[in-house]
Amino acid sequence: MSLYRDEGVVLRTQKLGEADRIVTVLTRRGGRIRAAAKGVRKTRSRFGARLEPFTHVDLQLYERRSLDLITQAETLRPYGEQIVTDYPRYTAGTAMLETAEKLTAEEREPALRQFLLLVGGLRTLAERDHDPRLVLDAFLLRSLSVAGWAPALDECSRCGDRGGLRGFAIASGGAVCARCRQPGSATPAPPTFQLMLALLRGEWEYADGSEQRHRVECSGLVAAYLQWHLEHGLRSLRHVEREGDHPSRRQDPDTNRRERV
Repeated sequence: MSLYRDEGVVLRTQKLGEADRIVTVLTRRGGRIRAAAKGVRKTRSRFGARLEPFTHVDLQLYERRSLDLITQAETLRPYGEQIVTDYPRYTAGTAMLETAEKLTAEEREPALRQFLLLVGGLRTLAERDHDPRLVLDAFLLRSLSVAGWAPALDECSRCGDRGGLRGFAIASGGAVCARCRQPGSATPAPPTFQLMLALLRGEWEYADGSEQRHRVECSGLVAAYLQWHLEHGLRSLRHVEREGDHPSRRQDPDTNRRERV
């Protein structure tokens, strides 16, 4: 049993007893951990506000057999201050936190690339230079790449042909040519493929100038591809808003169908 330090991003919290919390953190060195924070729900807690989701923190922990104990917490970057006041950014950020947790399924398994990707994604979201859904889709595509599930976007996922891409087959691994396209595959517009590539590569000038219809199509494909690999739905994605969304539009059956491609 010993003290150790690590930095991390708070993914979520849950109540423990009357005044404590269990805090789930994606750390730089130790991967995803769960630790107890004593008394943080009390109004006079020394560091309760520092252990809220979206916060990049430096932690001191006491190693125990079950849940480690957080003994000190210092805020490095309070991303939540810029994110939680804007609903589209809040919902996009929540989906990023949930994705990071789902893609680090094993506790205490080092996940440095995923940690750095999450910190960068939250920073970009907080800076408000890009549409939040574009930031989310870029994060999801890169997270899939880090996990070894990057979709094929500039060549056929079945035969490797770089020309004549006509469909997107989730089970096949991404884009497919006309010859390999199977019934039921989505048929995205060519600019949608270009947008997905731009987001994966960080080409923000192209992404920021993309048309709304291609963004909607891109988001539907990315969400479906992610959830297929996770083998279950991502609850937070249901609440993500897109630029130009309207409640009546979100209830439209055809729109809902496209989002579930």
